[in-house]
Amino acid sequence: MAERIESLKAGIIGGLSVCFASAIASLVNNLVLAKYFQILASLRSDVNWHLWVSGAVATFTGLLFGVTYRYIIRSDKNPQLKVGGVLAFGLVRGLTQIELGWDSYSTLWPFLVLAGESLLWFALAAIALNIAIQLRWIKPFSSI
Repeated sequence: MAERIESLKAGIIGGLSVCFASAIASLVNNLVLAKYFQILASLRSDVNWHLWVSGAVATFTGLLFGVTYRYIIRSDKNPQLKVGGVLAFGLVRGLTQIELGWDSYSTLWPFLVLAGESLLWFALAAIALNIAIQLRWIKPFSSI
């Protein structure tokens, strides 16, 4: 039961981190990228149900990442495991967005930006989780 509680704490930190990163990325998209780069105008979105659904999906994927990341890194000091976990989640989400852009016959640039954001989201969540583990808010999963 203690391991499940630690996983839940990791999931909450991961979910909040990705939610925060998603909100910041949305602001940057609306206030900077879509405004000053015409080719990225499709990144602009109004505050509506689409934004809420996107935030909920980001939070849920962050929760899944947090739980999984804790099991991936265990108590090892292997940097390839950490980077691999971030790339696994970031590339799956990012490459799906690129494929969506490729299939939509529009310009691919906005989807490349979104793919980069996905990598950034999970990298920030990994940093937050590593800090939480260092501060002993979360115990790493022990390899048995």
